[in-house]
Amino acid sequence: MLRRRMNLWAAASIAALIGCTPALAQQATVHPGAGSGGDIVNYGQIHNPVIGRDGMVVSQSDLATRVGVEILAKGGNAVDAALAVGFAEAVTLPRAGNIGGSGYMVIHMAATPDRPAADIAINYYGTAPSALTSQTLLGPDGKQDRTTPSGMRNVAVPGTVMGFWEAHKRFGSMSWSDLIQPAIKLAEEGYVLTDGEADATAGRARVLARDQGAAEAYLKADGTPYQVGEVFRQPLLAESLRKVAAGGADEFYKGALARQIVDGIQAGGGLITMEDMANYRAIVSEPIWGSYRGNRIAYMPPTASGVSVAQALNMLEHYDLAKMGWGSVDSLHLISEVMKVVNHDRRLVGGDPQWATPANGLASKGFAEERVKLVSLETTLDGSNLPDGNPYPYESQDTTHYSVADKFGNAASVTYTLSNSYGAHVAPVGTGILLNNHVDNFSWGTDGMPNSPAPGKRLGSTITPMIVFKDDKPWLVTGTPGGGYIIATMVQLVSNVIDHKLNVAEAAMRPRINQGWGGAPLELEGGFSPDVERLLQQRGHQTRPSMTMGSTQSIMIEGDTFYGAADTRRPDASAAGVR
Repeated sequence: MLRRRMNLWAAASIAALIGCTPALAQQATVHPGAGSGGDIVNYGQIHNPVIGRDGMVVSQSDLATRVGVEILAKGGNAVDAALAVGFAEAVTLPRAGNIGGSGYMVIHMAATPDRPAADIAINYYGTAPSALTSQTLLGPDGKQDRTTPSGMRNVAVPGTVMGFWEAHKRFGSMSWSDLIQPAIKLAEEGYVLTDGEADATAGRARVLARDQGAAEAYLKADGTPYQVGEVFRQPLLAESLRKVAAGGADEFYKGALARQIVDGIQAGGGLITMEDMANYRAIVSEPIWGSYRGNRIAYMPPTASGVSVAQALNMLEHYDLAKMGWGSVDSLHLISEVMKVVNHDRRLVGGDPQWATPANGLASKGFAEERVKLVSLETTLDGSNLPDGNPYPYESQDTTHYSVADKFGNAASVTYTLSNSYGAHVAPVGTGILLNNHVDNFSWGTDGMPNSPAPGKRLGSTITPMIVFKDDKPWLVTGTPGGGYIIATMVQLVSNVIDHKLNVAEAAMRPRINQGWGGAPLELEGGFSPDVERLLQQRGHQTRPSMTMGSTQSIMIEGDTFYGAADTRRPDASAAGVR
């Protein structure tokens, strides 16, 4: 029934593209006699978004997108659908979807007769075990060995289940158990492996085979990976999800499942204890607010990278990118120079708020006004020798992303991760739960810095879900995976939509650049003219070609119409609307 309904919605969405709203999807114009084909329907942009009238789900997994749309069709709200998608991706996108990892969520709930409008951010990123020391991952030479695969010692206390529980407690309209049932069914009955997922697992099979729990859950009995077209069943994960459905967050953090997880971690040399699990809390707070050319933006607070995206956009606001034109050498040079400054200032972004990240200062217009003075359109900054900025005077008292919006005016932007693809490549025996390797992401070998390792400390991350508002209503709901590429990806997506007036699908598909920190070269995706690269080099940039950057999953809302754009940079992503 679900597949039939989805096929009908998909067909209707494709048919509806001809009648799209001109401001976003291209207006169809007939030119009689134009060209050799007679009367031709022409469009202004190459890529078209999917259209929905009563809601939209965009995720990196087509199966999970279908689950979310079914929840919306049953009358669930955006938070209901977001949680169902998250649990489903733990089954259908095991390299990134998870209940053994963590992440961030930005939620907008429209006003109702019983409740005022609400905007919240939920930080459910992992925390370090209480037994962690500054030496835990350092070798005899005092350095972290990143050439060896991660294991149980690299696992942080996972936050996904607690984050989802907090969201449901506040805004869920359907039962917790009902939102997990589609994931249980997918895990129990299995699904046909796509080329993308089969290739991803095959690429990690050797490392997964080292761990008994990971091997029993994700490989065949002979240790070989499942092949494309085969049905992949996960009965162990189905049973773990069933326990979470019945017992909620208490079962995952304090119950028999928690004991099973902790025993498995400790058997593999990990540090997490039952006390660590029981003490875990998600942080629920106001978003960090910013704006770009008059559009208010809700970002995640300090430990995510929303403040870095805000800083970059605040600096770009000093220039007329629309006049420069998309993809011009001036605009690419400017974004590169801004990203050098922003990545330098990221040294101040780290763990929990008590670690004194100057989030509001970094995201402020005043700090950007000071830092943009370093940027010139004629010269290139030496990224390895930038002067430090001081945001404190402006201070006030493998990852996946998915976006959901509903017909009630609510929206959820969710990014969660295991860190590496397949995380630490370990699963407690009998659970089917892949665990994260977040502890790797501390700045090992440093002390007293925002991202230095410390017991119980919440890790920072580059992930940054966001919601852009127009007239105080959600307008663009977006985010991306991509590690170090996330910040530049989000900056370019927002600029593409606001500065260059691209529809949300076109904005996602245009090629991207990335400028790392220090003396890193300017990276360019395929699709730019060779002349652009040559001219950037003449301006002083060191350039190199890049693999794809990020995979934005975005929704744009115009009136009562939802436009969904699933970034094709990663396979199996899809957008689907409720008709």
